[in-house]
Amino acid sequence: MDVQETLQLLESGESRQLMEKLYGKGQAEAGISRYQKLIKGYEAIFGNEEIALFTSPGRTEISGNHTDHNHGKVLAGSINLDCVGAAAKTDDRKVHIVSETYHQDFIIDLDDLSPSPKLAGTVDLTKGLLKGFLEQGSQIGGFHAYITSNVISAAGVSSSAAYEMLLCAILNTFFNEGKLDIVAYAHAGQYSENHYWNKASGLLDQMACAAGGMVTIDFHDPTSPKVEPVDFDFGSAGHSLIIVQTGKGHADLSEDYSSIPKEMKKVAEYFGKEVLAQVKEQDVLENLESVRKFAGDRSVMRALHFFEENKKVDAEVAALKEGQFGDFLNQITASGNSSWKWLQNCYTNSNYQEQGISIALALTEMFIAEKKKGACRIHGGGFAGVIMAFLPNELVEDYIAYMEKAMGKGCAYKMSIRSLGAVCWNEQLVR
Repeated sequence: MDVQETLQLLESGESRQLMEKLYGKGQAEAGISRYQKLIKGYEAIFGNEEIALFTSPGRTEISGNHTDHNHGKVLAGSINLDCVGAAAKTDDRKVHIVSETYHQDFIIDLDDLSPSPKLAGTVDLTKGLLKGFLEQGSQIGGFHAYITSNVISAAGVSSSAAYEMLLCAILNTFFNEGKLDIVAYAHAGQYSENHYWNKASGLLDQMACAAGGMVTIDFHDPTSPKVEPVDFDFGSAGHSLIIVQTGKGHADLSEDYSSIPKEMKKVAEYFGKEVLAQVKEQDVLENLESVRKFAGDRSVMRALHFFEENKKVDAEVAALKEGQFGDFLNQITASGNSSWKWLQNCYTNSNYQEQGISIALALTEMFIAEKKKGACRIHGGGFAGVIMAFLPNELVEDYIAYMEKAMGKGCAYKMSIRSLGAVCWNEQLVR
């Protein structure tokens, strides 16, 4: 279907239904307008080619903070902010990508996927993902893509993973007959970040973006994570999910992020294991003095967080399935406290005077204590960036105004969980 035919298709009733499924009730026209702009942007660069549309959401980590890299459990959901692309398969060995959002225009030769010396940036990330497909035996080929994203950058909602999973959907549709599953997507994204960004990431971000909806994921076997949908609508409980951006930290946080899996694995090493999922909590407790000497006290605290956080994920999922929303909120609070006190990822020791996360959590806890409703926790990797709050709908506007007064205009975003992950828009339209 060429550019002009696709523009006509956007005006159909089926298109409006899909837009509301992706972005929420009353958002069809805004979605159509955004996609029209996307297609016209594509046409201005590449001409009137046979194209397909793709979408990949950002994600929210509801619980399971820093557990995936040690093969633990998480509760996550895809959100109504996404990375969207118009793409066309080509006959050459070139990938030409134009990013409207980040003002980038680059071409990658598929016969040269070596990373740059700096191991950073979108080009390296893209090369790494292409290489990741090849490493797992999947096919790649040349294509054109024009991409735009409203997934908030540096806000803990995985703008990079949304981009990675968008490319996976394109590669799967064009070159792999749609046969790849979300586990293959996630491993390609992880490979890219590990080898082309030098970032010790797990699989959470990619899996949550690719899967769609709210899911619990058990990474005990990382080659085949267990993904289970959690059918729960926060709107039915009269609550909303709010993300608060506290400002990007000025320090380089790579060492802080990498220290968490490294220290957890140091505890596992004491027992001759690779990751904490292979170790029993009771064994750590019974050998605590020796483990502390071997791995260090912060490593032990982070290991205890891992064990307890896995239990909280199970408790939260059970509470949602049983309709016990109050119990769910209590577990969210407990999970947030564990991240703050045990995992210790609310600020960086390299710049302890910069504590936007801590300030935002303190303010939110004061708000919740006064209203006697809601829960909050750190969101994502931590050290700087974002917190998450669950609040009754009637308190959302007051909370946003309260936080914006303290943290700056536009810092708070009300989000919703969307049911679709990284997909070809055209294929969803015909279902």
